Amino acid sequence: MTMSYGADVRLFQTPDDGEINVVNGVVEMGGGLETAVYLSLFGGNEDDSGAQEDPNQWWGNRDETNGSAILRSETQYLLRSLPVTLPNIVRLRDAVNRDLQWLIDDGAANNITVVVSSPVVNKVHIDITITAEGVESNFKYVENWKMRS
Repeated sequence: MTMSYGADVRLFQTPDDGEINVVNGVVEMGGGLETAVYLSLFGGNEDDSGAQEDPNQWWGNRDETNGSAILRSETQYLLRSLPVTLPNIVRLRDAVNRDLQWLIDDGAANNITVVVSSPVVNKVHIDITITAEGVESNFKYVENWKMRS
């Protein structure tokens, strides 16, 4: 698998997770970083802790030799494994940065700014600004913070 930031299937967030759009029987494609960012944050195995040898890694990581193409989605894991507290919001912000670091490593982005907040109970807002060659792209996600008991 190779992560791409060119023309990909357009994957976007909905209240019940990711979705694609089919128009007249054809899957909508998108350019830019939208799908790559979404998959980086929410595309791995939600039980994968991000630890190096976690057996819950997404199966596609097993034979991947390009480090930037490995999906870990630590963001997704933390939203399902930690209670909402201020220190965990900071931890989540750091996870978002780690999940997106490959964009900088591969030269697809020059700068990434992440702001995470929890303005209402059990919801988290993740606001991301990515600068690539002087052009800013903004991504906003509202996710349920659904810690498992």
